[in-house]
Amino acid sequence: MRDTAARTIHVIGIGAGSPEHVTAEAAAALAEVDVFLVADKGGAKDELVAVRRAICDRFIPADHAYEFVTVPDPKRGPDADRDSAEYAQGVRDWHAARTDAYVRIIDELPADAVVGFLVWGDPAFYDSTIRVVDAIGERIATRVRVLPGISAFQTLAAAHGVVLHRVGEPVHITTGRRLVEEWRAAEAAGLGLGTVVVMLDGHLHCRELAATHPDTVIHWGAYVGMPQQELRSGRLADVIDEIVQLRADLRATHGWVMDVYALTPA
Repeated sequence: MRDTAARTIHVIGIGAGSPEHVTAEAAAALAEVDVFLVADKGGAKDELVAVRRAICDRFIPADHAYEFVTVPDPKRGPDADRDSAEYAQGVRDWHAARTDAYVRIIDELPADAVVGFLVWGDPAFYDSTIRVVDAIGERIATRVRVLPGISAFQTLAAAHGVVLHRVGEPVHITTGRRLVEEWRAAEAAGLGLGTVVVMLDGHLHCRELAATHPDTVIHWGAYVGMPQQELRSGRLADVIDEIVQLRADLRATHGWVMDVYALTPA
């Protein structure tokens, strides 16, 4: 690490898409940032960059000048075709490439410029920003502050008006890649996972459970917290085909889709 003055970095959770999800603490942190670095994934996902810009415009005072820098996001590769080891290595390589890109930009900024990263949902849940900022800190002296945000699964539960856990039972948070393996392993061991919240599941792996666990209740949502929000719920066997088709239709219409769901065993 170079012997330089510490760079201030804010990692700010901005909620699941609605400006109303931005906390007062996060709004105050937004107003301290001089340069926001945002990963540009290109194409239809430009809409996500536009939402971030709109949030900044809403909460940052007009007399505070700031810069919004989009950084081309490195290619990550075909995650669905990789086994666990290949997937983990691909993510590490992706994080390293992101770190390189951000360090190059930060190195060119004035020494006192505060850098901000806007995190969809909450930085603690299935997001790489904190890890990347930690890697930046191995190369540049940093002073990091993390501001929590409202997560997608909190927004999902509120939109459906449900409590995620049953009385005295756990909530298990996982990814689509791990869902079926973890569900069946717990079942074989005679253990209950409780309600399972599933994130990052572009293939809706819960379809694999519909035949054997038809009475499981699913609460699903796409674009939760955004104007185009869509919600569906019911017995998994009854509604999964509709959800699969709706998700495909939404992706075709918008060019991208972010969704999350919760499964409660019968």
